[in-house]
Amino acid sequence: MTPHLFHLAAAPHSAPVTDWAGRIAWVVGLLIFVVFVYWLMRQGWKWRGTLQGDLPELPAVPDGAAGADGARLTLSGRYHGSTTAGQWLDRIVAHGLGTRSRAELTLTEQGLAVVRPGAADFFVPAAALRGARLEAGIAGKVLPEGGLLVVTWEHGGKLIDSGFRSDRAGEHPAWVEALGRSTHDHTTEHTETEGAR
Repeated sequence: MTPHLFHLAAAPHSAPVTDWAGRIAWVVGLLIFVVFVYWLMRQGWKWRGTLQGDLPELPAVPDGAAGADGARLTLSGRYHGSTTAGQWLDRIVAHGLGTRSRAELTLTEQGLAVVRPGAADFFVPAAALRGARLEAGIAGKVLPEGGLLVVTWEHGGKLIDSGFRSDRAGEHPAWVEALGRSTHDHTTEHTETEGAR
């Protein structure tokens, strides 16, 4: 090794200086950006709720409608949201319909009771049920093909799709069959009633 190279190798090296001011400024900037995005999302949520202000209050669950007595079907799982029927990205947020939650569903002759711990319960009268089908997604939630039970119902002159996922996905077809039959029976009854007038 030449004396010059030996001198360079032996020269003391200073430890790299950390630019704490730059790092702190970067972290603060990132936090401000995250808070701003969250604020924009909340404002968008409120704005959508305002636009949907013409949607009437949801019917309360009648006494006994959520019990096991007289239940045709029950389901425990999750509620994933509601949209305008046929438009799976047009989320409805009015009256708590935009809040995802656990859900207990009970189908009786009266209608469909949706009990949601930590969120507003609601009830769909039998006359308002329009059918059910299996889908892969709703309101930004995507599941394996057919993994979501979508119930279509009418409220305030508006058709609504509500998405549910049972803890036991094998229960979904029975709900599709039962709600499809309920809708058909109601339509037939309505037609017969109109014809009798």
